[in-house]
Amino acid sequence: MLTRLKVDGFKNLVGADVRFGPFTCIAGVNGVGKSNLFDAIRFLSLTANHSLLEAALRVRDDDGQNNDVRGLFHRIGSESTGQISFEAEMIVPPQAVDDLGQQGRATTTFLCYNLVIRLRPIATNGASANPLEIMREELVHIKLGDAHKYLQFDHDVSKWRNEVVTGRRSGAAFISTARKEDGAQIIKLHQDAQDGKGSGGRAFERASNTLPRTVLSSSTAAESPTALCARREMQSWRLLQLEPTSLRQPDSFASPTHLESNGLHLPANLARLTAREDPERIYCQLANRLSGLIGSVRKIRVDRDEKRELLTLMMTGTDGTELPARALSDGTLRFLALSVLELDPETPGVICLEEPENGIHPDRIPSILQLLQDIATDPEEPADETNPLRQVIINTHSPSVVMAVPDSSILLAKPASDIRDGKEFSKVAFACLPKNWRVNADPAQAVVSKGEMLGYLNPAAIVRQWPSSTKRSKRVIDHPELNLLVSP
Repeated sequence: MLTRLKVDGFKNLVGADVRFGPFTCIAGVNGVGKSNLFDAIRFLSLTANHSLLEAALRVRDDDGQNNDVRGLFHRIGSESTGQISFEAEMIVPPQAVDDLGQQGRATTTFLCYNLVIRLRPIATNGASANPLEIMREELVHIKLGDAHKYLQFDHDVSKWRNEVVTGRRSGAAFISTARKEDGAQIIKLHQDAQDGKGSGGRAFERASNTLPRTVLSSSTAAESPTALCARREMQSWRLLQLEPTSLRQPDSFASPTHLESNGLHLPANLARLTAREDPERIYCQLANRLSGLIGSVRKIRVDRDEKRELLTLMMTGTDGTELPARALSDGTLRFLALSVLELDPETPGVICLEEPENGIHPDRIPSILQLLQDIATDPEEPADETNPLRQVIINTHSPSVVMAVPDSSILLAKPASDIRDGKEFSKVAFACLPKNWRVNADPAQAVVSKGEMLGYLNPAAIVRQWPSSTKRSKRVIDHPELNLLVSP
């Protein structure tokens, strides 16, 4: 679970500092930089499994066809800042399995990860060289006694916080950056001690200027189980972009059984869930959820074609007609995929979703928002298999969405001006509503009223000048003809 993210120098995220709860809604007009925050989260996630260069190329480009990594760095005019820093506070799973199948248990589960990268100087950046260099990498623990200062959103201490924030550690960091006597900069991976005190052995040292990837991305259960748990947590952060074409695809019996970011393997995912417990109970839960969202749903099931070894998602309407996934509407498929995610305890981590209101009838917006909040962990209930440590972050430009989510979950993203090295530039700034837990965590947190937020998201657009400089709005509600109908 990502509880706080500081970013400086990534696209238009300059000095950005965002605190997250289990469910967070980032509101702002198109082009302000909401998606850049998602890109920063995804970049960090990719660095936990790929080289720095590959992670940079994959941001907003899964095929890796974007060959210019400089686009990630903030620019002022024609000049790039040349350096990006990330600081992520997170709650990690208590145990994880490494790439060799070995299990490791975290010494402590509340951690802070710091990563600073830069563009290499042109003189040392040849055609075949890695253009990105690690300047600093650190992984440290956050004391259990300080957890209440960091986790300010409403939660139950005994049922939830004491279950997800566990372990103790004193002494060395898990990953640290140092400089040797000869001036060479090194990154150290410190071994965990079995008793959680100090380091468990010698530190593994690596020269930072030759590292193609982060030290965290190669951590194992034997060297540092806590770093491994942090790695697995970051790998679980993903941007969900459900594509109807992928959602309609049947699966083979040998297909992966977890839903991909684009919606592939939905039948196999549901088949795995029904294989571990009573399938009729799962199917009934899904049908009930969908009935509340879209109506006209009697049954959901996965058809097993033994001859062709195919799994196909089927839905039966209230009129008794059964349809395969390829015949269902885009909205129905998205609802179904999210409903399956809600029931899947093996899908933890951060789920980022852009503009969930797209393609949804306005009457259904509250229903899908409630579903997204239900997918996220409930911090008032015990953290267990029925309430996994899962987080949902959405962005939107819709006033209807802002009006339908809890005030405590909303952040407004809006453009701001700043000066650095004597040069003025634009960036994105984040503000919350008054009397928000974020203000308790940081009294300097920017605050905006609900009226200002809604006015910013839905300004009266001026389309042309009328005689006597009268301005006409695009909004239907403002048309003089309509005012006659809505006047008391």
